[in-house]
Amino acid sequence: EALNTSLWTFNDAAFLPHGSAKDGEAAHQPIWLTTLDENPNDASVLFLCDGSDSENLTNYDLVCRLFDGNDEPAVQAARIQWKTQKDASHKLTYWQQSDTGAWQKKAEVNQG
Repeated sequence: EALNTSLWTFNDAAFLPHGSAKDGEAAHQPIWLTTLDENPNDASVLFLCDGSDSENLTNYDLVCRLFDGNDEPAVQAARIQWKTQKDASHKLTYWQQSDTGAWQKKAEVNQG
């Protein structure tokens, strides 16, 4: 629900169309917010946050894991996920946001 609110209010001049089970019509939602491991809108990109995971990573063209780099347990979990995905021969890229808000590529594994 916090993400839903943020997508509505992050910028008065922009909008990311999205919905959830509460809104219905999954097939018509470009962004589907869910806590379930589902893909009812046939998305090609998956964003995982708050330590969530999916059993269906290979069903997507791109998977993005979002975590708080200032939260040590979240960082440790992300490192475990990185190693697991690397060991599974996935192509990986790690980006980190700087204090100024710019994103910098920190690591890349091209085994996919």
